[in-house]
Amino acid sequence: MNGWLVAAVTLCGIGIFSWIVVGKIKLILGGAPDGGMRLEWRRAVRAGGQVFGHRRLLQDRRSGWMHLVLFYGFLILQLGALEILWKGVSGKSFAWADNGVFSMMQEVTVALVLIAVAYGAFRRYGEKLARLPKGWKPLLVLIWIAGLMLSVVFTLAFDRLREHIPAKNLAPISSALASGMEQMFGGAPAVWAETGYEISWWVHLLLLLGFLVYVPLSKHFHIFTAPVNWLLRETGTPTMTKLDLEDETAEKFGMNAVEDLTRKMRLDLFACVECGRCTDVCPAANTDKGLSPMHLMTKLRDTLQSKGKAFRPTDEIGKGDSDRMDISGTMAWQSEGWVKNANSQPAALIGEVITEQELWACTTCRHCEERCPVGNMQLAPLMEMRRYLVLTEGKMPTEARRTLQNIDRQSNPWGFPRQDRAAWMEEFAAKEGWSIPTLRDNPQPEWLWWVGSMGAYDSRARRVTFAFARLLREAGISFAVLGTEERNSGDTPRRLGDEFLFQELCRSNIATFQRYGIKKIVTTCPHTFHLFRNEYKDFGFEADVRHHTELLAELIADGLLAPRYPVFRTMTMHDSCYLARYNGIVDAPRSILAAIPELATKEMERSGKQGLCCGAGGGRMWMEEPGRRVNVVRTAQALATGAELIGSACPYCLTMMEEGLRKHGVEERVGALDVAEILAMSVLGPAEKNTREG
Repeated sequence: MNGWLVAAVTLCGIGIFSWIVVGKIKLILGGAPDGGMRLEWRRAVRAGGQVFGHRRLLQDRRSGWMHLVLFYGFLILQLGALEILWKGVSGKSFAWADNGVFSMMQEVTVALVLIAVAYGAFRRYGEKLARLPKGWKPLLVLIWIAGLMLSVVFTLAFDRLREHIPAKNLAPISSALASGMEQMFGGAPAVWAETGYEISWWVHLLLLLGFLVYVPLSKHFHIFTAPVNWLLRETGTPTMTKLDLEDETAEKFGMNAVEDLTRKMRLDLFACVECGRCTDVCPAANTDKGLSPMHLMTKLRDTLQSKGKAFRPTDEIGKGDSDRMDISGTMAWQSEGWVKNANSQPAALIGEVITEQELWACTTCRHCEERCPVGNMQLAPLMEMRRYLVLTEGKMPTEARRTLQNIDRQSNPWGFPRQDRAAWMEEFAAKEGWSIPTLRDNPQPEWLWWVGSMGAYDSRARRVTFAFARLLREAGISFAVLGTEERNSGDTPRRLGDEFLFQELCRSNIATFQRYGIKKIVTTCPHTFHLFRNEYKDFGFEADVRHHTELLAELIADGLLAPRYPVFRTMTMHDSCYLARYNGIVDAPRSILAAIPELATKEMERSGKQGLCCGAGGGRMWMEEPGRRVNVVRTAQALATGAELIGSACPYCLTMMEEGLRKHGVEERVGALDVAEILAMSVLGPAEKNTREG
């Protein structure tokens, strides 16, 4: 080969690639620094596991193994590509490449990659998975990769013919192809073999360089950005960022323009591989609410790159099966609505890129982030846009506004009188004959029990409150409650975007904790648990915060609670998002159920960190739900196990499951219970069962 020509073409390809990548890097660095992008050894270890171990990708075994083959296949074949290109220019092989083992490794890898490409095409165009976008771009990449593999094989085959290398078992593919071509064309192969070799060699080089240039222009830029994304992604429990509401220079709070995207958000956009795994598990996407986390990322990325598009949905979202997960309607609605912007002005971020309908559909369940193979944080831009609507424009759904007003005035979502927060204690004392101690009665308890608005006001949640109180007394635990001094935790205002109200409640609660010297808190609400344990830290408060299932599991392990009465029922456990996905607590409720004699448990197909949201998070508990209901879909998954009881560890989830049972018309034969309720039945016996049913 002409070395100068090869060098010129190669440098041209690398130059174009570098120019495009530098432009992308400038776009990323053009975002506001958010303080979270730094190198840490924990992040490096996690990045290594995700990149080289494909831990997230293997959550979907079939596509995970396919990608694993492609990933390691390309790494291995780089040695082969280097050998092919070097031999074409110098006429000599590398010393390490001139053996049968290397040939066999290359040819087996080529075969495996071709199989993986064929399977990828089948998944997208044959099996037609709803989460995978169709069209010519994904097909082009598959053809490109297949072409690269075939160019390798033909280059090796023609090389064998021109150098008269005998057939070897360690090079089965190229040997067989060379033999076939020799028999087909016959005669002395010298001339056409040399020509074929040069054509195949140049095709291989041009395909390599072409793919190199195409990568940063497409979703395949994740080859470079995904490892960096994992390396810079924060470790620990995800939390919402604290807003500096005292900043007098701030012209707005939240995000409403593409310029507001931080560096980490922009890196997320370029790391997105458009695999649709996030949308596939999103409760809003699966019930025709319009929100698609994948399209959220791709639309923001297109806008960041000034592609002149806007979201103009025209038709109603298609209605799927009411009892099953189905993203087809959402996918079609998003794809068809993302069109060329007819206006000369850039599209407004809220309204013309992301609709308010999409922003308010999110339940903040974080399943999209837990499923994403490249470590994207889809909730960050979405929640910042919510904050902008509420804090800067004062816009929110009517039910959300009413809920926030009730919390502001009476410290509970319904607007019930604040002094009634302790009414449950009077009811409990009348039934049980003993009183729940307040901090005035027991000023130095081991545990402060945060009852919460649901546990104090909601008639169904009160039964959980009563059961937990009996269990604490049975275990001999020193505890107290705040009674009428307890306020709202602030979860609902923060998730609905009202950071002002949240911070007011947060600082008020912290002042109360500090006044009483509180160091240990237990609560039956996963949302409150997450706030106190992880997000109050930003405001200077830290304590030993436990969810009631954690404490109950410890009491059983320590022998302070003894489940001895059998419960002859079958139960399936529904996991709260804020308990399982946010805080990784999956085993505690199950260890409690396992300790109850004769109670049989059945797991849903999607459970633990992979469980479907009940639909109540992110403030959705207090808002009307258009279209199909998430809790009806989740309840159907629970009913599919054949269990007689649906277990819960969250008052929101319990409410949603019971409503789902009523929607399915099975509330007479299937029940929903909090873990504390069924444990009380086993620890306290028939009397507790009669109390619960009464």
